[in-house]
Amino acid sequence: MSPRILVTGAAGFIGSHVCEALIARGDEVVGLDNFDPFYPRQLKEQNIAALRGRAEFRLVEADITRDALPLAGVTAVVHLAAKAGVRASVEDPVAYTAVNVTGTARVLEAARETGVRRIVVGSSSSVYGDATPRPFAEDAPAVEPVSPYAASKRAAELLAHVFAHLHGMRILCLRLFTVYGPRQRPDLAIHRFIDAIARDRPVPMHGDGSSEREYTYISDAVDGVLAGLDWTGRRGPGCVAINLGGGERVRLDRLIGLLARASHRDARIERCPEPPGDVRLTAADLGRAERELGYRPRVGIEEGIGHFVRWYEATHGRQS
Repeated sequence: MSPRILVTGAAGFIGSHVCEALIARGDEVVGLDNFDPFYPRQLKEQNIAALRGRAEFRLVEADITRDALPLAGVTAVVHLAAKAGVRASVEDPVAYTAVNVTGTARVLEAARETGVRRIVVGSSSSVYGDATPRPFAEDAPAVEPVSPYAASKRAAELLAHVFAHLHGMRILCLRLFTVYGPRQRPDLAIHRFIDAIARDRPVPMHGDGSSEREYTYISDAVDGVLAGLDWTGRRGPGCVAINLGGGERVRLDRLIGLLARASHRDARIERCPEPPGDVRLTAADLGRAERELGYRPRVGIEEGIGHFVRWYEATHGRQS
């Protein structure tokens, strides 16, 4: 019998890609999503359109903060359900704590109660904040989140450590660095930028363009998630955090230029103040990811942006 994996957040950007990859390698998937109205349900339905009707995939519409989880026959959990977005979390920290902390505690407890010991938890590079030396290493002495979203992700990691310690679970917390690519959430910067460029609208650039991010193409992130899932099957009890990044820091002004060139258009920049909760730089130390998971990012920023722009134009059409 094929392994059965529960994927929370299955209709989201990363979750839908992970579900497809698991099925492609022969696993069965139970996908769970509550279709949070943070962005239109229609977009999430499109994300899982290719999965619906597959015998290996079952979708359960449920909320991790209040509903029973479909863990019957499940051998491992990939927990990606979360309220995402640094800036939105500043406006509503209570909701982010409820989903990302309490929701994660419920997923971990439900897994413990049903004897599921292998869990991958989707965390974020946001947990490092601004104080951590670069590149960010998982064992850095200072991990100081600067937004409610980042704090909720760090709290989820701490819960994972507690459950692993108390109950002999094997948990991997993957700190994802700005994942992008087809199906990316419409609120994320790369999606907003290309939408503005395509419609000949001003591109809102926060700060002077010198801030830097490490961007991870979706296929690399999925490879890391699947490698992490396999890792939980090889290791004994415990909880470990591992970075998943793209291997390159990219300035904001360069990113906008790459999007403009890939779409054969000009970008009209609108300068905006730096928002609260954002960090100026992210950079991943990928040494542990390579040692533990065999992870090496394969898609560079120029190639990845090209793939993303082609997907955007195929999905939304070339604007006049």
